[in-house]
Amino acid sequence: MSKMIYLDHAATTRTMPEAAKAMEPYLDIYYGNPSTIYEFGEKSRKAIERAREVIAGTLHARPEEIFFTSGGTESDNWALKEAVQLYERTHPGRKAHILTTPIEHHAILNSCEELLQMGCGVSYLKVDESGRVILREAEQEILEHEDACLLSVMYANNEIGTIEPIDEIGRLAKKRQLIFHTDAVQAYGHIPIHVQRDHIDMLSASAHKFGGPKGVGFLYIRSEINLPAFVHGGAQESNRRAGTENVPGIVGMGVAAELSHKRMRMENRKIKYLRDYLAHRILQEIPDVVLTGNAKFRLSNNASFCFRGITGEAAAILMDTQGICVSSGSACSTGSLEDSHVLTAVGMESEWAQGAVRITLGAENTKEEMDYVAEKLKMVVADMRGAGRSL
Repeated sequence: MSKMIYLDHAATTRTMPEAAKAMEPYLDIYYGNPSTIYEFGEKSRKAIERAREVIAGTLHARPEEIFFTSGGTESDNWALKEAVQLYERTHPGRKAHILTTPIEHHAILNSCEELLQMGCGVSYLKVDESGRVILREAEQEILEHEDACLLSVMYANNEIGTIEPIDEIGRLAKKRQLIFHTDAVQAYGHIPIHVQRDHIDMLSASAHKFGGPKGVGFLYIRSEINLPAFVHGGAQESNRRAGTENVPGIVGMGVAAELSHKRMRMENRKIKYLRDYLAHRILQEIPDVVLTGNAKFRLSNNASFCFRGITGEAAAILMDTQGICVSSGSACSTGSLEDSHVLTAVGMESEWAQGAVRITLGAENTKEEMDYVAEKLKMVVADMRGAGRSL
C-alpha cells in the first residue's frame, strides 16, 4: 500500500475541509478585531458568537457558559488553578484540596503538582484494572477531606480509551457540594455529552481532536460558578480570558463541533466495526498481547495493546517505515523511557507496559487498511522479538 495510513487520531485529527473553508474569509477578508466598535470588526464578533452558540448547544449549555481558550491544556490549567483560588478566597486561612485520578492527562497531573508545591492538597482516586474510577472508594476519599473543593476526572482516557462513569461521578460531586470538572478532550465530538444531566460544572475540550484546527479550544463553566479570570488584560471572554480572540480558529472549531455531532452516530458505528475487526485479528494472530482499557466502556476508535517482549516506541518507528502512523501511548509523553503512568495505575507489569502500542482510527480508514496494518504489525512484532532473542 503506497499511501500513508493514519491511525493516531487520539493525537490529532485532520481539519475538516468544511472547517478549513469556513476559516478562510476570517484570515484575509473579515480580519477585523472583534473588540472594535465598527462594522468591520463586528463581523468577526458575530462569527465568534455563532460558534459559541453552536458549541453550547452540543453540550446542552448556555452560550455565556462557553469560554474560548488556546486548547485543552490551557482549559485544564484554568479550571484547576482558579478553582483553588476561588475556594481559598472564599475560605480565608484554609487550603484547598483537589481530588483527581492517577490516569489523567499531564495537563491535569502537572497542574496538580504545581498546586501541591503551593500548599494545596491533592488526592488521587483509585481506578480498577480497566481504568474506571472505583466509586465506593472515591466517595470515602471525598469524605476524608473537609477542604475538598474540586473533583476532576477525565471523561475518557487518551491512552487506553476507557470512558469513566461521568454521570455517577457528577452525582457524587453534587452530593458532596464539590465543583466537578472533566477533561473531555478525547470525548467531545465523539460521545454525546449533557452537562446538565451529568452535573458537570466545568469541561475542557480542544478543537484539533474532533476535526477542528490546532491552537484553539474551550472551557465550559457553569454560570453559577464565579471562576476567576485566568489571563488578565482586556475585557475579552466576559473579562475572564483576556487577549484578542483567534477568530479563524474559533470559526473552524464551531463548524467542526457542529459536523462532528451530526455525523457522530454513523461514524462511530463504522469506526467501531473497523476497530473491533482489527483488534480481533491482532489478538488472534499475535501471541503475548493484551488489549488494555475497558472492553465495554470505551471510545469507539481506540484499540490499545501491550505486547510482551518489545518496546512500543520502537514498534511505532518500525510501523512508520511501512507507511503506518501509530503511537506508543500519549503523544504528550512520546520519548519518555518510563512506563506509561496510565498503565502503571491500572496495574500493568513493566514487561508488558514497555510494549504499549495505541491505534486510534478515524472515519476515513478502511477495512483494507486494517488488513494491511494487521499483517505489518505481525511482521514488526515477530522481527523485534526475534532480534531480542538473538542478543
